[in-house]
Amino acid sequence: MTEATELDRLTALFRALGADADARDWAESEAEEGLPQLARYRLLRTVWQDVDAWGTAARQWVDAYRADGAAADAVDRALAAGLTPEDLGALAREIARETAFAVLYALADPADGSLPAEVEARLPSWRLAELNAAGAPTGRHLDALHEDFAELEPKGTTL
Repeated sequence: MTEATELDRLTALFRALGADADARDWAESEAEEGLPQLARYRLLRTVWQDVDAWGTAARQWVDAYRADGAAADAVDRALAAGLTPEDLGALAREIARETAFAVLYALADPADGSLPAEVEARLPSWRLAELNAAGAPTGRHLDALHEDFAELEPKGTTL
């Protein structure tokens, strides 16, 4: 029995996260280019799980909102107007998708032009850092997450 290579180990982890046919490509990118692709994929997968839940769990959250939610009145009015929980789920999912993309984009470029340039130049920025399994920083950062966000959108199934 041969010992698994780092590439094999990474490929197996990407497959476990659902990368399937692209698992080897993601693993090669991490192994050969030193990019934190496993952390990147895991984060984007997690974001998509949350975004997708607005559509796949629409009946549950609609019922919960109707029972005790900040938007209970709006949900009741929408249902009374003929929208279904699935309609509300599709709308909520799209809003969540747009919001997630905007947050990921802002991580890459926080200057949005809403403030004078001299003010924006003095403001702090931020960075998303990868941690190892023990919780220690690896020194690698996840950049431009918005660029891969759409590529990982679930296609007819949930993550």
